[in-house]
Formats: sequence, structure tokens, C-alpha cells
Amino acid sequence: MPIISIITVSYNNENTIEAKIKSVIELNSIKADFIVIDGGSTDGTVNILKKYEGYLTYLVSEPDNGIYDAMNKGWLQAKNNSYVLFLGAGDLLVDMPDIESFNKADIIAGSVQIGSKFLFKPKTDIRLRLGNTLHHQALFIKKDLHIAPPFNLLYGTYADFDFNQRLIKAGHKIYIDSHFKGYALEGGLSTKFDKKQSLTIVRKNFGWFYMVLAFIYYNLRHEI
Repeated sequence: MPIISIITVSYNNENTIEAKIKSVIELNSIKADFIVIDGGSTDGTVNILKKYEGYLTYLVSEPDNGIYDAMNKGWLQAKNNSYVLFLGAGDLLVDMPDIESFNKADIIAGSVQIGSKFLFKPKTDIRLRLGNTLHHQALFIKKDLHIAPPFNLLYGTYADFDFNQRLIKAGHKIYIDSHFKGYALEGGLSTKFDKKQSLTIVRKNFGWFYMVLAFIYYNLRHEI
């Protein structure tokens, strides 16, 4: 049986946090460590979290330096041999991967329903060298691939994209599980495309050639 760590970061999310906690509890057929990093919420979020404290492996509420700083804190709390999944306060875990998938790769990707808008399907081909084709709401990563906190705080919008690219650059296999599914609210941190930051990450990880390809790719997809 794989060891699972589900990490949630929150800040003033009293309207969405309870539904997310319930989604994890209801689908927790695999016993998972449930880690919550709250940024010092001033609404009713902390009261809701304490209501479910018996289901939480770790809970802290304190100021942080943004979402990726909070995600790094959560990563530190996860067991080194666990598969880690990040769920934002408004995200939901819809379906877990098949148990057998955890024997096939150290990274497991699934699809993400973006509100009522569209279904995002993961891609592990050349497009992952150009843009973020994996969404964290349906992405399990074995922590021992990168024991230290993985998110570079210089990238305030796409630190997860940077981490995903570094993982494939290191040659780690990604397995796509068709049963694995998450849900994300429309909107959020990366709703407005930051082309400059994305191109900077591509150039850092794969060089100028792929940065130029990414620039063309973004324009073809009208992400300008």
C-alpha cells in the first residue's frame, strides 16, 4: 500500500474549505496523511479546520510568504517515502488513482475538471517542455524524488511549473491514470497568463531553443 500525503494550503477560505476536507475524507480508501497549512486566516477558516482536526495529521495557522512558501512548509511535513498531492482550499479530490498505478511510476497524473468550463487532460510529451501540462489537483509526486522544499519563491505564479519541468529534466517517469481526477474552481493564482515568467522558466530548464518554441506555442494558442 502506498503512503499518501495530501497537502492543503488555505487563507480565508471559509466558503470552500469544508467541502474540500469532506472530499478527501470520503475518498480516503487509502489511509492518507492530511496536512493543512493555513496562512493565518482571519475569517472562519480556522474554526472549520479545528472541527475536522481529528482527520488531520498536521495543522498550522501562521503568516507565510505566499502560496508557494506555504506549499514548501507542507512538503517538509510529508513523509519522505510518501506520494504527495496538493489541493488548494477550493479544489476537490474526485477520484483516486488505481492502486496498481503507484507501482508503475513515481509521478502519477490525472485529469482536472476546471469548474464547469472544461476538462484538463495531462500531457507528458514535448508540450510539457513548453507549458504546464500537469495540474497539481491531480498529480501525485513521490517526495523522495526531491526531499528539500521544491518550489522556487522567485516564481510567484508558476513555481509548480518549474518543479514539473525539473522533474522531467531529471528523467523521472510520469504515468497517466485515466481514473485519477481532481476538480479546481475557475480563477485562481494563474488565471491571467504570465508569458514572461513562463518563458523564463522554460529557458532556465531547457534553453533558448525551447523558449523560442514556447513563445510560438503560446501565440498559436492565443495565450498573449
